[in-house]
Amino acid sequence: DPVVFETAGGRVGGTICEDIWLPGPAAQAAEAGAQLLVNLNASPYHTGKGEQRLMALRRRVRECHIPIIYVNLLGGQDELVFDGGSMVVGADGALVQRAPFFVEGLYPVDFTVSATGVEPETGEVAVESGLEEGIYQALVLGVRDYVQKNGFPGAVLGLSGGIDSALTLAIAVDALGAERVEAVLMPSRYTAEMSNTDAEQEARALGVKYHIMPIEPAFQVFLEILQPVLAGLPVNSTEENIQARCRGVLLMAISNKTGKLVLTTGNKSETAVGYSTLYGDMAGGFAPIKDVLKTMVYRLAVWRNQQSPVIPQRVIDRPPSAELRPEQTDQDSLPPYDLLDTILHGYVEQDRSVDELVEAGFDRDIVERVAQLVILNEYKRRQAAPGVRITPRAFGRDRRYPMTSGFRR
Repeated sequence: DPVVFETAGGRVGGTICEDIWLPGPAAQAAEAGAQLLVNLNASPYHTGKGEQRLMALRRRVRECHIPIIYVNLLGGQDELVFDGGSMVVGADGALVQRAPFFVEGLYPVDFTVSATGVEPETGEVAVESGLEEGIYQALVLGVRDYVQKNGFPGAVLGLSGGIDSALTLAIAVDALGAERVEAVLMPSRYTAEMSNTDAEQEARALGVKYHIMPIEPAFQVFLEILQPVLAGLPVNSTEENIQARCRGVLLMAISNKTGKLVLTTGNKSETAVGYSTLYGDMAGGFAPIKDVLKTMVYRLAVWRNQQSPVIPQRVIDRPPSAELRPEQTDQDSLPPYDLLDTILHGYVEQDRSVDELVEAGFDRDIVERVAQLVILNEYKRRQAAPGVRITPRAFGRDRRYPMTSGFRR
């Protein structure tokens, strides 16, 4: 039954969360005599969500013909971020007041009460953030609240001189402050000197404490220990993964001693196709950019530099590389990221089939290869750290596939 309260200012109907997304509850409250509707929400952020909420409110107003106050939660909860943006929509569907996004506050709403009903007075309407700014704010809030609410004294991450770790470091500092963030540079025999230079420049620009801990001694010891078992076998990704796992051991040791949370730096493109090492670069407690496609990582880096330059331009311009073997680039193993991300957006986020993507103009061999990589690497994603959700279809809670399936080829 509809809930309607008698107040000195008129009759107020109450609804909760999903009531505003579905036809029925708002109209029923109006039929029960409500002159104003208040909707209490815990609506999580994803790209485009602000406009979706406003459209939903306008649909309900057309049904009930009374003003609606939409009150939304603000803060991070595990992988979800609630972005605020509470608002008031008049009986005519006009947006008459909206609180800022990603800012906690108390925002009074004034109404005129008359014999004909209750009308909200026009107030300040906060402008919704642009795409890159909104995503960045969500990532910062998600990291801040995960660290704060779980009692970690700070965060530590590996800083490689690449774009992903550079962006993750900036997010961590903006979320927690430089004094609570620690960076570790862990070069190997394959690390380019420019990577070391750029990583140090990033750490200094953001004012964080950093350590340089070469992994070559540990890598060499592992190779020697394994030599009797692996002798005569060809070099393959095993040697690359050992390097990544050496780095994971160092970061986790620092975390164990200091209590700081290890932030992993993998993006959604890598997570989708398994371009990562279990117990290596995937080792950690929270993954800030795990739902951010690689092409968006670059856009976020550019946006962050527009606020203050903290990521060297060379990091943005140079071809991405894991630097686990000589002259390596990501495109040795993957399609170009602009192509890969477009396919992943269709296959993962829009749930389009291989045939549908081929009909849209993509090469069948490439689409089938990407789809198979996504399917085969479900087992890795099951072991990945949680991270901020910014899209309508994130891996994990939004896209659940079996690890053992007949989808394999």
